[in-house]
Amino acid sequence: MTGNTARVTKNNLSDHDLLPIGSSESLDDDGSPKRTGTVWTASAYIVTAVTGPVVLNFAWDMAQLGWIAGPFLIILFSFVTYFASTILCASYRSPITGKRNPTYMHAIRSNIDGPIVLKICWVLQYLSLCVVTSQYTESAATRMADINWFAKCHSIDGEEPCYVYRKPHFIAFGVLQIVLSQIPNFHQLRWLTFLCLGMFLLYSPIGLALAIVKLAENGKFEGSLTGMSIGPQVTRAKKTWMVFTAIGDIAQAYDFSNVLLEIQDTVGSPPSEVQTMKKATRRSVAVITFISMIHGCLGYAAFGVSSPGFLFDGFYKPYWLLNIASAAMVIQAAGGYQIFVQPIFAMVEKSITRRFPENEFITKEIKIWIPRFGPYKLNLFRLVWRTFFVTTITSLSMSFAVCLDVLKLVGTMAFWPIVIYFPVEMYIVQKEIPKWTARWLCLQILSFGCLIVTIAAAAANVVDTFLGGSYKPFMPNRY
Repeated sequence: MTGNTARVTKNNLSDHDLLPIGSSESLDDDGSPKRTGTVWTASAYIVTAVTGPVVLNFAWDMAQLGWIAGPFLIILFSFVTYFASTILCASYRSPITGKRNPTYMHAIRSNIDGPIVLKICWVLQYLSLCVVTSQYTESAATRMADINWFAKCHSIDGEEPCYVYRKPHFIAFGVLQIVLSQIPNFHQLRWLTFLCLGMFLLYSPIGLALAIVKLAENGKFEGSLTGMSIGPQVTRAKKTWMVFTAIGDIAQAYDFSNVLLEIQDTVGSPPSEVQTMKKATRRSVAVITFISMIHGCLGYAAFGVSSPGFLFDGFYKPYWLLNIASAAMVIQAAGGYQIFVQPIFAMVEKSITRRFPENEFITKEIKIWIPRFGPYKLNLFRLVWRTFFVTTITSLSMSFAVCLDVLKLVGTMAFWPIVIYFPVEMYIVQKEIPKWTARWLCLQILSFGCLIVTIAAAAANVVDTFLGGSYKPFMPNRY
């Protein structure tokens, strides 16, 4: 299914396209306030969006794949992500009008024709964003529960059970997100991304240091060339599903396609937005791949086939250092949540404003003076709608494990169309690549290969989550 060039009408132009062109130097070519982002700010956005719990899962993935396939796949999918990101960022400008495409869906409408394809893409795009917000909620609440558990239980004898309740931590993170969600738009997240980058640089070395200490205590490198061996505990079928799961985890680890064009829309020019974004993507993916490789290899060398699903879960001392790392991860999760939720907010609010332009509840802004921060424009609809969304995601993540599991499956299935298929099809349309040429065939082979990875990872997800034993659809109350 190869897309054709879409017809450009008033209905499929972006909101920026409908604005008058400003002649002031303080305005960009679409009439919006001049964008001031640089390669460094774009890099901070990317690192915040990609890093986090995923980087600390690679030790488990290495345990399934071994010393040969593990590092190879980490490097391979970093190149795949970089290539897919560079061809997607080339879609920022419409090939017909030269106008900006500030979101993923704007780029799709400008390059791909067909209402059914557009609807499918729309559903996958925003569902996958919801997936990430729910995962950040669950991850942050777990890290907060870790802090509480260590504070309460670190001095208790290991044979005596000790628990903490999970729900208060979900609620606390939800309240934090309600406050942060009043940040008006994606462009104003810059300070938060740099804070999150600092948190990543804080907890990442802690994980590495703990793995090195564990490795020194063992006195040898654990693991094998081929990963977990087949035996009484691991059947051939189970080994196959775990390998598929690990491959899927690595493939999705670097994904930020959902918000790539939103990040690019913060970048100023000259130089061109595409040039700046490619440079930021190259730097960010290189740094993330390097750090991921170190975490995965050191974690696997320290724990071998017993590598935990989350690196910090393999350590219990020193608890104060683990608490510092957990607190940093909570802050990083708060910023990552905002990067992925702001596109949802923007889509709903622009749609409602366009439909009810005269409704004061939706359009009216109330100026509030905040000491040390200056004036803030409070919009009542934004306050109510964003609070409702965060509350809903928090409640579902807190109460229903089946919700998290289904959303995770959706996120796995969305990898191929969102990250690979649509960017490849848009690139073919933009460059007018003829069918059956060497270039076209290489792109189709890449797309087909990632489709196979997506199907295998989704099947493994279903088997492991829903068919692996007695399934519990509700979240446990205690941790």
